[in-house]
Amino acid sequence: MQNFDYAHLDDSLAQKLIDRAGLGEINRKVRNGERLSFDDGVTLYKTPHLAAVGLMAHRVRTEKHGKKVFFNINQHVNYTNICMHSCKFCAFAAKEGEERGYLMTPEIVEQKVREQLHRPVTEVHMVAGIHPTMTYDYYIDVVKAAKRGRPDIHVKAFTMVEIDHMLKISGKSDDEVFQDLRDAGLGSCPGGGAEVLVDRVHKAVFRDKQSPDGWIETARKVQKAGFNMNATMLYGHIERVEERVTHLMRLRELQDECGGFMAYIPLAFWPYHTDLENFGHETTGHLDQRSIAVGRLMLDNFPHIKAYWVMLTQQSAQTALSFGANDIDGTVTEEKITHEAGTTEPQVLRVDQIDNLIREAGYEPVQRTTVYEEIGAEA
Repeated sequence: MQNFDYAHLDDSLAQKLIDRAGLGEINRKVRNGERLSFDDGVTLYKTPHLAAVGLMAHRVRTEKHGKKVFFNINQHVNYTNICMHSCKFCAFAAKEGEERGYLMTPEIVEQKVREQLHRPVTEVHMVAGIHPTMTYDYYIDVVKAAKRGRPDIHVKAFTMVEIDHMLKISGKSDDEVFQDLRDAGLGSCPGGGAEVLVDRVHKAVFRDKQSPDGWIETARKVQKAGFNMNATMLYGHIERVEERVTHLMRLRELQDECGGFMAYIPLAFWPYHTDLENFGHETTGHLDQRSIAVGRLMLDNFPHIKAYWVMLTQQSAQTALSFGANDIDGTVTEEKITHEAGTTEPQVLRVDQIDNLIREAGYEPVQRTTVYEEIGAEA
């Protein structure tokens, strides 16, 4: 069966589809490279005409990346689930003393990295809870341990919440902390912990944790210190459409200022075993695709939009490649956070499985480094 390609849809038919959806003016801005407004973002989220939104987003991703879809060979190490915060959306965190709580020593982190030496892993992704008693040196030692396990690996570690915690407990200046992290081997940050960057959602769902303004300020510090990072949004819980758009606008403004964001990653909320389980549900495929597409259209200064298959599911991530996404993440290996919240996706994908997802959708898989240097197209 031949794949339908938005990019080769006859211009007149595409224009009719978009005009009938009432999106002609937004499409004109997109085609002319003009920045979309807050009201445009709200319209893109609320219009029932998802196909028209997807068409515009797909054209933008095609202009930027052609048929390429990036992936990497990576592994996850969630070094502790013990956390001093009590976020209502989180099923991963445990309190100190709970039977299910765990804390990896630096030696265990090194062992975890060494266990994958038989695979051509290029990145270790490390995020965790905010442990109430671990010292500043522990975080530095965790990075060093990963580099001991595999000296050539890129360490992508620490949400802005973790970075902020380190800055507060270090007893050092910000510059000294970032130099310590750089010397230890930190390469970049994953950018999680933002959730939704508005005060109402923060107070209702994760009031114990870093505020939206705090996340932005820490991300500013990280980028000005010379580290690249990603940006996320956790959607599908209590947030409103207007709050999603506010989140995107704040990311876009910070990217204008610092330019250190590599990719935007919409994260689909999984409610199981969380305090929101009785109020929430799994996100729909409709919302998943819209979140990818609106991100692509609103974040005109972000080079990459990632469809994270662990949270979207493989099927939805594959479809997202036609709604603006040009990255599908990687092999992952032993992700714990989303699995605690109920995802039925596997802990790892093989390269050939990723290759098949991308090719079946009509695209060209390209292996990348963490910072989007091309390693090569898969044969």
